[in-house]
Amino acid sequence: MNGRSRIIEEMHQTAQGMHKVGIIDVRRMREYEALFSANQVPQYTGESVKELRARLNISQTVLAHVINTSAAAVRAWEAGTKKPGGPTCKLLDILNRKGLEAFL
Repeated sequence: MNGRSRIIEEMHQTAQGMHKVGIIDVRRMREYEALFSANQVPQYTGESVKELRARLNISQTVLAHVINTSAAAVRAWEAGTKKPGGPTCKLLDILNRKGLEAFL
């Protein structure tokens, strides 16, 4: 489901079906598509967290502080023993897209 909840996915499929039969016009469907895509949160792996840190040139401790978690959690993600959860992935995505400035 690409990080989407089952309910969001069902709503998306319903809207697509309604658009297909003409109940929803193109303009409204674009609005719905924007809402559905906004609800997608990319999943981050240990490798992607490490790449993000390297690109931003920050340490595990600094990353942990920026997203309000522990350095031990960042180490565990990067070691592959744990995965960041949904809210953390959202923060990582914001950091990835907008940079450190978004958190200052």
